[in-house]
Amino acid sequence: MLLKNASVLVVDDDPDVLTAVRLLLKTESKDVMTEKNPENLRGHLLKNKFDLILLDMNFKSPVNTGNEGIFWLNEIKKMGSDAAVIMITAYGDIDLAVRSLKEGASDFVVKPWHNEKLLSLIRETLKRKSDKTIARNSLPADAVIGSELIGESEVMQDIFLKIEKIAPTDANILILGENGTGKDLIAKAIHQQSLRANKPFIKVDVGALTETLFESELFGHKKGAFTDAREDRIGRFEAANGGTLFLDEIGNIPLHLQAKLLSVLQNRQVSKLGSNEATPIDIRLICATNLPLNELANENRFRKDLIYRINTVEIMVPPLRKRGNDIILLAKHFSRIYGNKYMKRMMDFDSKALDKLLSYHYPGNVRELQYTVERAVIMSDNDILKDSDLIFSPIESPAASASEPTEFKLSAIEKNTILKVIEKHNGNITKAAKELGLTRTALYRRLSKYDI
Repeated sequence: MLLKNASVLVVDDDPDVLTAVRLLLKTESKDVMTEKNPENLRGHLLKNKFDLILLDMNFKSPVNTGNEGIFWLNEIKKMGSDAAVIMITAYGDIDLAVRSLKEGASDFVVKPWHNEKLLSLIRETLKRKSDKTIARNSLPADAVIGSELIGESEVMQDIFLKIEKIAPTDANILILGENGTGKDLIAKAIHQQSLRANKPFIKVDVGALTETLFESELFGHKKGAFTDAREDRIGRFEAANGGTLFLDEIGNIPLHLQAKLLSVLQNRQVSKLGSNEATPIDIRLICATNLPLNELANENRFRKDLIYRINTVEIMVPPLRKRGNDIILLAKHFSRIYGNKYMKRMMDFDSKALDKLLSYHYPGNVRELQYTVERAVIMSDNDILKDSDLIFSPIESPAASASEPTEFKLSAIEKNTILKVIEKHNGNITKAAKELGLTRTALYRRLSKYDI
């Protein structure tokens, strides 16, 4: 995309910066909008479509940590915006820059800057964004649905067909699947093909919400409702009004909070903390969990009446190891994306690399494949990736082969049990130790003992 065709939003609490960027881009871009208060970001994203956002890293804080900008960067992503985001910082802290890139920023710029350098960075960012779209469009038409969901395998074609049927309805959807399989991409694809596509898509990782923040984040609060409630705030339900609300990791909600969620879904209205006034809501609800349905149906863990409420239609997302040649399709897709991002030549895979990709079991699923290809593209000096370039994540444990003979030595049983539990929790040592009934220190001793 050319800068002259781009819509740009600049968010910075320094009026001088806003004025300078507005004057610089006024004649270079299609239109440029400036905003001093990041709290108004959501409103701008609901009303306008931006190709690029310049976002300051520091707002309303005597100590410049950059955390404010990271927070608003994540909010932009949660709103479903596909705008490229360039972070603005007053100091060139490489750790902070790397963190912003990992969180989804396209690039960063240090102020004060030279105008030509900023224009060049903006043009390069818009080009990469355009190249990513071209790479996606180069895939077979029946292999792509939504914005990033890719697959030619029979299981994925079945999912695509189901999405096409259910998207135009307002049916509540429950998406099941292992971590890293792309449940959030399916949720976005459903929204993009629905009658609410031009309305908000709001994602909430409810598993990450503390009990004290649960009601405030989902339902909102009035000023003074609790100690840190310094102003009125709408919750995610209201923010999604008219659009789609995606509740990720819903299986992690405690039972007593499930009752509050059920009440809102039944009555289709929310009351902010600190208020008795109910606000009607009109949302399409999509939920996701990595728990198997039979485990979710355990009433000691999850209310069955809530399952029926959220599960009009369910979609089971297969693990990557069951998707056959989709692995190659995805690997080549990621190689194009990261080749463009890191300004490398067009990269392909040799035959041994393809064999290695197909023979691996991917406990981290598509997410693990994506990071593996990105690492290979960064580190390789050639335009053909070899099997030695593909280094799978050390945090993922090898899956035990069903064809291997069973060992009955106590040491072998203990080692295999540890491997299975660590794989179950995707490398999370704290959770694995808790399930095994060990302290973290004791588990680390066993990892060392068995050379895991």
